[in-house]
Amino acid sequence: MRKVGVVGIGHTVFGNLRDYELIDILAYASLDAMRDAGIDGGIDQVIVGNMASGMFNHQIGIETALVSNLNLEPAMAEAVGNGPASGGSAFKVGYMAIASGLVDVVLVVGGEQMRAVTGWEATDIVASLEHPKVEYPYGLTLPAFSGMFARAYMEKYGLTERQLFILAVKNHNNAAKNPFAHIQLPVTLEAISDTPDSIIINPYIAEPMRMYHLCPVSDGAAAAILCAMDIADRFKKKPVRVAGVGSATDTYCPHNRADLLDLKAVRLAAERAYKMAGIGPKDISFAELHDPFAILELCEAEAVGLFEKGKAMKAMERGETQVDGRLPINASGGLKAKGHPVGATGMSQIHELVKQLRGEAEEGRQVKNPKYGLAVNFGGFGSNVAATILAKE
Repeated sequence: MRKVGVVGIGHTVFGNLRDYELIDILAYASLDAMRDAGIDGGIDQVIVGNMASGMFNHQIGIETALVSNLNLEPAMAEAVGNGPASGGSAFKVGYMAIASGLVDVVLVVGGEQMRAVTGWEATDIVASLEHPKVEYPYGLTLPAFSGMFARAYMEKYGLTERQLFILAVKNHNNAAKNPFAHIQLPVTLEAISDTPDSIIINPYIAEPMRMYHLCPVSDGAAAAILCAMDIADRFKKKPVRVAGVGSATDTYCPHNRADLLDLKAVRLAAERAYKMAGIGPKDISFAELHDPFAILELCEAEAVGLFEKGKAMKAMERGETQVDGRLPINASGGLKAKGHPVGATGMSQIHELVKQLRGEAEEGRQVKNPKYGLAVNFGGFGSNVAATILAKE
């Protein structure tokens, strides 16, 4: 297989973009990536990661619409859907297209416009990921799953609500330095946990998960230009190498798993990416982990081997996962505070890995001397997961 690199990245701000069309949001990120790469054409294939444009925006065929919007005809174009992991899966497909020798240059963009509908409608659309007969009719939502998952983890490993608050504070403070983040507002532990008004400021959503443990509903897009490494000198920026990709599935319904807390698809996707990259967890310099619910940052960090089971919370308390710590996690603010336009998230994680590996992150967010970055994009409730490792050349 040919080696593949990322030579351009683009990103919209995450937040409320309901004044724009979905295609315009996708096009903005795409053009940003093309400018970063120093190109205005010459793209062989366009791949769009998106979860539910048909439901959010009453528009399908967005891959074709985007090609026309960008005047990139007759480039090949496909859409990739994998729930909240659509972006990570789209990146994998883009990698495969080049590595196989089919094409030389690919634009991969992930995006979603969730605020075209109400918050309740958005929650219901996301809940369509669930089993239509044994989960959805009983009012289960993804936040509800997170509450049950967090309670099970607390009972097994002794995690406290206060530790989850500390985690939320970390990610909000990181997002405050990220110009693309939906919530660019630092918070204090006292404000969201210790004051008499904290339960009003930070109410329970799905006990024990409170509002500051959950991501906002966001619009946005992120993009990357991928190319074969043997033609990378045609582009403006030095390539960041795609070292490893992997994905895996687990049971559609979490209640069918032998151990609810064993994120099997996360573990296997990461193992496959490590094997392809020829490295292990100890080689990872920093990670972007899929945390629409704060509990998932801890559990994914353990599932991919960055910490032993039940130990991530203590490492986080010691500051090891801070930007200036031993193993920074979610320096972007994570989904928790950066935002989670579902189809965009996987590509936003790629954007962050490239930015960090280039040394281009904002002051206060730049990881020191990164060599390998890991991204985990979590589909369903861990039922279909994509993992990516990028390397500094």
